[in-house]
Amino acid sequence: MTNKKIQLGQMGEEAAVAFLEREGYHILQRNFRNPLGEIDIIAKEGDTICFIEVKTRKTDAFGSPLESITKAKQRKIMHVALSYLKGRERIEANARFDVVSVFLNDEEPPRVSILKNAFEVN
Repeated sequence: MTNKKIQLGQMGEEAAVAFLEREGYHILQRNFRNPLGEIDIIAKEGDTICFIEVKTRKTDAFGSPLESITKAKQRKIMHVALSYLKGRERIEANARFDVVSVFLNDEEPPRVSILKNAFEVN
């Protein structure tokens, strides 16, 4: 991955965290990694643990950020989330998978939106 792409992702994640905190989420962890993969943000909204994938773009020319999360990526996120919950003995906790879309360009403030329950365990 190029430095510019990494930097764009980091800026998007910062914008996502600021947005989530304004929306009342409590950030539990960022960039949670284990041998199964990574989850960008783990947060709590009320009594629900939210596993949040952040997708940052400069344009939607290549599709929406949500469209870039394939079924395989969803399964990977689900396995990492399950591992996180098991490791904290929270397997019975309310949980969901959200996607935060961040559009960044030099001319305007970040445009941030969230899709709650973006996908489900199946």
